[in-house]
Amino acid sequence: MKIFNSPIITKKYKRSAIAIGNFDGVHKGHQKVFNQAKKFAKKNKIKFGILTFTPLPVMFFNKKVSNYRIASEHQKFKLFKKNGVDFLVNIKFNKNFSRINAFKFIKNIIYKKINPKLIFVSNNFKFGNKRKGNVSLLKKFGKKYNYKLLKINPFKDRGKIISSTRIRKYLQAGNLTLANKLLSRTWFVEGRVQKGKKLGRKLGYRTCNIHIKQYILPKSGIYAVKILIGKNKKVYNGVAYLGFRPTFGGKKIFLETNIFDIKKNLYKKNLRIFFLKFIRRDRKFNNSGQLIRQMNKDVIFAKKSLETKLVL
Repeated sequence: MKIFNSPIITKKYKRSAIAIGNFDGVHKGHQKVFNQAKKFAKKNKIKFGILTFTPLPVMFFNKKVSNYRIASEHQKFKLFKKNGVDFLVNIKFNKNFSRINAFKFIKNIIYKKINPKLIFVSNNFKFGNKRKGNVSLLKKFGKKYNYKLLKINPFKDRGKIISSTRIRKYLQAGNLTLANKLLSRTWFVEGRVQKGKKLGRKLGYRTCNIHIKQYILPKSGIYAVKILIGKNKKVYNGVAYLGFRPTFGGKKIFLETNIFDIKKNLYKKNLRIFFLKFIRRDRKFNNSGQLIRQMNKDVIFAKKSLETKLVL
């Protein structure tokens, strides 16, 4: 997959089919758009590309929104490639770009720089300064700027539209079953192991600590997880804790993972932690002994829950 970090693309990729959107999580609804676009691209013997934005606009406009993404940028790009995308136009969403009005976006970026033959968007697609541009406006200029607009009807599950917002809500509620179903894969967090206070080791459970960074925060508590270490394809089972360590008066949120059958130091190793099942909510214990007894129960419950197959 060819990646362009600006709307200026080479001639080889012009007159293609493009899908425009944030595509956070690359869920089933997004995949439906991609599949439709790929069919048209194949029929017209042209390439299929994606136009997206970094950072996500909502994170740019609201600096207080730090934990929002379902997938990191790196994950998203890998999912694009997995879904058969030929090229990616990744536009930096900054102050200058946010000021471009809808008409100039169509004329100066869509037409003059990317010059697509087919454009695919969702019914509720908005663009341009103050989100004044919509599907009707994009369609209006199709003939003038030599492109055809194709709207994709939203994909539904249980009668409700599949959306990134809906998946975030499921994750925040600890409903991994529904979140993973709508993603058509097992949701995961990726990060490098950081030095911690070694509290887990003192309690009898060696843990790997990683920063949650910009990921959406799932419900605080204990999870049954599967883990991939670096480029190693071996899947490990484990139990993860996401929370503020209330028993120890913690104020910062941590993601700590105990990997079963691993005793070696994984400091600075890259981990992918796949969330399969929410076990229990976070809580404060009266003492470390009480916490250890509960941790023992958590591990037993997690092992029973880890028969679920990992979907990459």
